Amino acid sequence: QVRVQEAGPGLVKPSQTLSLTCIVSEIDITTRSNAWSWIRQSPGKGLEWIGVIFATGATYYNPSLKSRTSISRDTSKNQFSLQLNSVTPGDTAVYYCGRDPNYYDDYEGTWGQGAQVTVSS
Repeated sequence: QVRVQEAGPGLVKPSQTLSLTCIVSEIDITTRSNAWSWIRQSPGKGLEWIGVIFATGATYYNPSLKSRTSISRDTSKNQFSLQLNSVTPGDTAVYYCGRDPNYYDDYEGTWGQGAQVTVSS
């Protein structure tokens, strides 16, 4: 059973970079036809898709966040990561990583429990 877990600091200062890692187990993230995404939920708001990295290494980002976002991976550790630059209090949210089912029909989604990240000085 695929498992994912978010890891990273829970507090980031304004203007700094938010960095989170998604630890994946029971499947290699380079296995073809798999997509790995980051999403977030801010207080009082719905879920917001941040971006995706495919098994090929290709990445795509939410246009509204694209200029500040980078998703990368470390295949030796079977992890993928999120960096969000120049954060503001508006980036305070619970951040989720997961195996995204929206691109392929042959698996269900698997999401982590979420990591609360607060942007505050």
